[in-house]
Amino acid sequence: FMEECKRMGVQVLGPDVNESEYKFTVNSAGAIRFGLGAIKGLGAGPVDNIISDRKENGPYKTIFEFARRVNLRSVNRKAFESLAYAGSFDAFGNYHRAQFFKEENNGRSFLETIIRYGATYQENLNSSQFSMFGEASGVEIPEPAAPVCDEWNSLYKLNREKEVVGIFISGHPLDDFRLELDAFCNGTVEMLTNLEENAKKDLTIGCVITEVEHRVSTKGDPFGTVVIED
Repeated sequence: FMEECKRMGVQVLGPDVNESEYKFTVNSAGAIRFGLGAIKGLGAGPVDNIISDRKENGPYKTIFEFARRVNLRSVNRKAFESLAYAGSFDAFGNYHRAQFFKEENNGRSFLETIIRYGATYQENLNSSQFSMFGEASGVEIPEPAAPVCDEWNSLYKLNREKEVVGIFISGHPLDDFRLELDAFCNGTVEMLTNLEENAKKDLTIGCVITEVEHRVSTKGDPFGTVVIED
């Protein structure tokens, strides 16, 4: 389906906390937008909370505003991590995905620091004492500074993305080898399902190894399985 969308010139965009609904939708530019419900680690509860708050109070402007507004009992650390891996915070533009998972001096990731910041803000908001003039006496909480680190390489980034959405969205690990694939390869993985038809020719397939398993037969002989993907 992704290849067919590419062939038709239909853009497929990853999930976005400011645009995605629960299911797949088409945005105003005619692109297909991934649904938040398609992200592993997110249930209906967190997704409903994110979308309902967005519809009631407008788009989230920053990751910190997101943490201040969502219900952190529902949108927990696991949900934050899945959203970050899937690229759902990319539209904020201020941080790249590796920064969210960079461990700081206190042993916490930046994402955990953001969640703690949001929780502290919400606790202070709920316990604020109001003066007779209606002004909140709560102290402003400074937004934590992001750690400095290198961006993930494309293969690592895409593999993390695939873990939580099931497919590669923002690219494919073989995109950097398109020239070599076109020049040297004459087959696809699909051809391996019909070896009789393709038995008389040598197949050269460009692919990525996605899974390797070392096993032992009932006779004690070692063997293995390899999963490849083009």
